[in-house]
Amino acid sequence: MINIVFKNLEKSELAREVVRERLGIIIEKFPDLQNSRIDVTLEMQNSPHQTGPDLFVVNTQLNSGRYRGIRVKKSAQSLYVALADVVEHMLELLNRFGDRARVKERNKARKFLNQLNTVKIEV
Repeated sequence: MINIVFKNLEKSELAREVVRERLGIIIEKFPDLQNSRIDVTLEMQNSPHQTGPDLFVVNTQLNSGRYRGIRVKKSAQSLYVALADVVEHMLELLNRFGDRARVKERNKARKFLNQLNTVKIEV
């Protein structure tokens, strides 16, 4: 479930669809995310009444499921550039998270095989 919150920014169906589309790509690659709660906050740092460039922030947090606790926050002068940065960084984090689990399982298997080999030699 993807929950999208707008902060200091007008609600936009286009922005909602782009967020759902981009995160849908991640969910396809990591099926465990289908049952996770994903909170996305789209924020504009500067007020439209002040001078100067606006800064858009996209904050994504995984609140449940296997990848619970992963947070990614990126900012850029365009909302869509910040969203692209978030998606790219999230893919890296999720891949690293999966790698960590695979390495642990591989080390357990090696340790178990080493124990079996030492038992065979003694017999």
